[in-house]
Amino acid sequence: MRASLIQIAVDPDEPVDSRRQRAASLVREQSGADLVVLPELWPVGAFAYELFETEAEPLNGPTYEVMAKAAADAGVWLHAGSIVERAATTGGSDAAPGPLYNTSLVFSPTGELAGVYRKIHRFGFDKGEAVMMAAGSELVTVPLPDTTLGLATCYDLRFPELFRGLVDAGADLLVIPAGWPARRRAHWTLLAQARAVENQSYVLAVGSAGTHAGVEQAGHSIVVDPWGEVLAEAGAEEEILTVDLDPAKVAATREQFPALKDRVLGLPTPR
Repeated sequence: MRASLIQIAVDPDEPVDSRRQRAASLVREQSGADLVVLPELWPVGAFAYELFETEAEPLNGPTYEVMAKAAADAGVWLHAGSIVERAATTGGSDAAPGPLYNTSLVFSPTGELAGVYRKIHRFGFDKGEAVMMAAGSELVTVPLPDTTLGLATCYDLRFPELFRGLVDAGADLLVIPAGWPARRRAHWTLLAQARAVENQSYVLAVGSAGTHAGVEQAGHSIVVDPWGEVLAEAGAEEEILTVDLDPAKVAATREQFPALKDRVLGLPTPR
């Protein structure tokens, strides 16, 4: 299974629609891959909070349309990173706008929508994304012919219980698009390896390059195998990583070192 990670640079001087078209071209260039992944909030920049309201789009908005076509043109499974989604309202014409979500989209090789994940853990500590966006509430997996994707986004990486839930739901390839800051890059690589080791799963962690609202991005997209070995790692600039994965290695690792079978669930609450 061949995976291509597109560590796209987000330049504030590049119009959003131009970046959509450029990202679509990069996806089409990966036509020999099975799975292609983009970073978190690449249309606007993960820290460009001032653009969230103005650039928010419905689930089936312009990014959806461009990425669905790119997936079909390339004939690949496409994790299109995430967008600022403006959810639909349930009221009448005078109802308040629906909430914003940090929403990931996955498309099949025919351009059909195969998965939607709304980020559960919002970053910001009572500001930014944490107050501007609503939290998702569902764990999401997407079955592919040879593997099952488990979806998470950026700050989710710090919460191991989410990934345990994805593994319990059948995931064996964890995909984590992000807009991770350069000043915490050491955490990014450490946590990506930890999630791979503890869940005996592949991890594809895809960062962005450039600077979002003055926040330098870490880049350093990384692919980790179920033993925690780093198979590939990008630098800090725009780059595409292409890596061949062996889906059978997940089952082999879990059989060879069956740590997941020794999990103790339902531990008593501390007094």
